[in-house]
Amino acid sequence: MARVRPFRGWRYAVEGTDLSTLTAPPYDVVSDEDRAALLARDEHNVVALELPEGSLDPTAASNRYVTGAKRWDAWRASGVLVQDPVPILYVLTQSYDLGGTQIVRRAIIAEVGLEPFEAGIILPHERTLPKALGDRFELTKATRANLSQVFGLFDDPEQLTDSIFEAAMAAPPAAAATDDDGVTSTLWTVTDPEIAAWFEAFMRERRIFIADGHHRYTTALAYRDLMRGLHPDAVDPAFDYVMMALVNMDDPDLVVLPYHRIADADGEFDAASFTDGLARQFDITDIGPGHAADALDGHDRTAFVFRAGAACGPRLAVLKPDVDPVRALPMAMSEAWKSLDVTIVQELVLWPLLGIHPDRPQSLERLAFTKDPHEALKAPDSGHDVGIVMRATRLDQLRDVSLAGEIMPQKSTYFYPKLLSGLVFRSAE
Repeated sequence: MARVRPFRGWRYAVEGTDLSTLTAPPYDVVSDEDRAALLARDEHNVVALELPEGSLDPTAASNRYVTGAKRWDAWRASGVLVQDPVPILYVLTQSYDLGGTQIVRRAIIAEVGLEPFEAGIILPHERTLPKALGDRFELTKATRANLSQVFGLFDDPEQLTDSIFEAAMAAPPAAAATDDDGVTSTLWTVTDPEIAAWFEAFMRERRIFIADGHHRYTTALAYRDLMRGLHPDAVDPAFDYVMMALVNMDDPDLVVLPYHRIADADGEFDAASFTDGLARQFDITDIGPGHAADALDGHDRTAFVFRAGAACGPRLAVLKPDVDPVRALPMAMSEAWKSLDVTIVQELVLWPLLGIHPDRPQSLERLAFTKDPHEALKAPDSGHDVGIVMRATRLDQLRDVSLAGEIMPQKSTYFYPKLLSGLVFRSAE
């Protein structure tokens, strides 16, 4: 079902294999301060392409998209970036320590044929934000390139694709980089056409679930449609594809972490009224500081830890046994979607008690997300109204919701670690 194949990537031309000063986290987690620090390490750091200087207004004379396009062309012309001579499958590993356990997540970077979501071949699982889509579309249109990968998942419970990693990792790596969190990303190349043909055939029988990079994928679809209008007679053009890092969703080293919520009421907040409203559908228990993770273990119903107002300590909320999410949520969505912790928090907590809902975009200004549970629970001490610590969404839940043709609430999953930008680029001309 999915169209997957090797491609001729563009990579930094450097002595040795260490690209640590040239790579960066994904563009959407890089602050202005981060960008400056990365460019101080090397003026050719990938953020100079991903986040070029200039106005975000594409009609302005010196906008960031013109800057990015000129830089992309100049780096290729001057030899800062060089193109691989043959189509390649790029094998990526990301090694890191998680709670004292060494984890190695593996991916195959390839180009993937773009499909509309309604075709059911490539499936999203989260909402995208229009502002971010506009920025990425303008940059893609200007550079005619994929500067970073979409993160995709596929089914391989029998671990058949392990043979690709074994073949690639028998040779020395082509590049490596260690980020500020201590995650080491290592890249190998596979040029054997028989391996590529086997992987193409293997993926034709599978769907791809987008784990991260929904904005990149949706942008690539919009760019494809634009280019098809300009080049209607093009045969199997590069703009019909997008660069993806493909990970086996049955790999035990695939880690999904939760995003936690920090929320504010629209106007004056009354912690007692909030807690009373919560208690109508949730059993509430006081817990000691520092025990949020332990308190969330072992529940077969939606559970989260919250702190409402600076005067209150952390509390555990568990959906009451007599509250059926299927009946409690009136919208015409699947049972899989209604059973998600993130859905129940959105529909039974954030919306009725704080007036925050994705269908009311202005209300989202009162909602923030963090990967750090301590930051969420400390939020009331710094003036926020409510901090909520969530459990991680399971991969089987992601699969079920995606196959139902539905999308989860924003920030339902955090696939750790993020993919590093700058290891390989792809031209989409």
